[in-house]
Amino acid sequence: MSERTSAFILAAGKGTRMKSRRPKVLYELCGRTMFEHVLLAVTKAGVESENIIVVTNPDLEEPLEQFDVRVAVQEPQNGTGHAAQIAMKELTGDGQVLIVNADMPLLPSELLRAVIELRERTKASLSMLTTNMPASTTFGRIVRKGGRPVRIVEHSDATPRELLITEVNAGVYCFAVPALRGYLKQLHAGNAQKELYLTDCVEAAVESGDLVEAAVSKDARSVLGVNTQAELAAARRVMRARILRAHMSAGVNIVDPNSTYVDVDVDLAPDVLLLPQTHVLKGSAVGQGSRIGPNTILDKATVGEGATISCSVVRDSTIAAGAIVGPFAHIRGGSQIESDARIGNFVEVKNTKIGRKAKASHLAYVGDAEVGDDANIGAGTITCNFDGTRKHKTKIGAHALIGSNTSLVAPVEIGEGALTGAGSVVTHDVPAGQRVAGNPARPMQKKEQAKRP
Repeated sequence: MSERTSAFILAAGKGTRMKSRRPKVLYELCGRTMFEHVLLAVTKAGVESENIIVVTNPDLEEPLEQFDVRVAVQEPQNGTGHAAQIAMKELTGDGQVLIVNADMPLLPSELLRAVIELRERTKASLSMLTTNMPASTTFGRIVRKGGRPVRIVEHSDATPRELLITEVNAGVYCFAVPALRGYLKQLHAGNAQKELYLTDCVEAAVESGDLVEAAVSKDARSVLGVNTQAELAAARRVMRARILRAHMSAGVNIVDPNSTYVDVDVDLAPDVLLLPQTHVLKGSAVGQGSRIGPNTILDKATVGEGATISCSVVRDSTIAAGAIVGPFAHIRGGSQIESDARIGNFVEVKNTKIGRKAKASHLAYVGDAEVGDDANIGAGTITCNFDGTRKHKTKIGAHALIGSNTSLVAPVEIGEGALTGAGSVVTHDVPAGQRVAGNPARPMQKKEQAKRP
């Protein structure tokens, strides 16, 4: 862009049609809030963050400050024109300003850049974004004369003939700043809503003899706004389809896109297989050749090459190459499952490192622990990590065998190659190679060891 470009993001609407206490623009789509989607599109279009002004209501002022943008409060909310007047008070210098609504999460940066470049190329006072929709839409209509836009009429103010127009206003504008200052002074609330409309700037520009241009989007879905829960769900469907299409184009095998959910900021390598009802949430990464699903959730999970995770939940944890998890396992709390390990059905692993080729195949809880390579944890085993006040660590050495229904009362350490008998309650450390059994567990006599090879 050749001119200094600022941006106004209009986020002051209350979102009353959402029927929710949550501010509308803080609803999430595929791992980002609506506001974050719009903010990212604006910055990718070339606007520096320090040149972005967000117009919001008092309830949103504090939540939006975390995004490193200037915030201007609109109180009362008296229309989009009034919002632009509020933002203009915060703007210094001239150049051009992009104006976009914060409830349009599907807007790609390419469209915003096209609107900016159109104004620069034609030297227009105003360029805007339009698209074509069925006549039943509630968007404002674009009235043209001699092929050029001369007016935007809001749906509530349109005549029956104007309601038949299919070209509609997408709510994205790029103004020369000096021109916008003049247009905003001319706004008046002579409409059905008794508000100041930013759209009236088009007619003001035409009456002043200024040039107005329009870039037409071929994809009407890209400019859809969100005002209701139903529209939010529709926008999610569009965004999810975009995300899945991009991954499939890069070599990811998605068996059923209609029942697969992948967020933004997810890294999927070629030849990853995603089975139905799989959810890969923001911050996750899956290595080449891994098989994920069905009915699996990855939440900030890192999965190595060739791993298999089925019917399981993995949160904030790492699954190394070749490991097998599930079905019905829960891995959480910063756990590490090393290569070729096996975590089986109804096993929960929390804040634990499971060594290479180690196994916990059935019905176990392993929390705040460190399990050595090639160790085997029997069904029903529990690490008793909480004493009512603090969490304690359990260490299980390499090649150790933990018998079924063993309770390991932390802090405790099981030495390399040690064995616990079925039903043992281990309250003290077990040296390497020793066999213990009982409640409380005690070293087995030679006669007992001979009976239990």
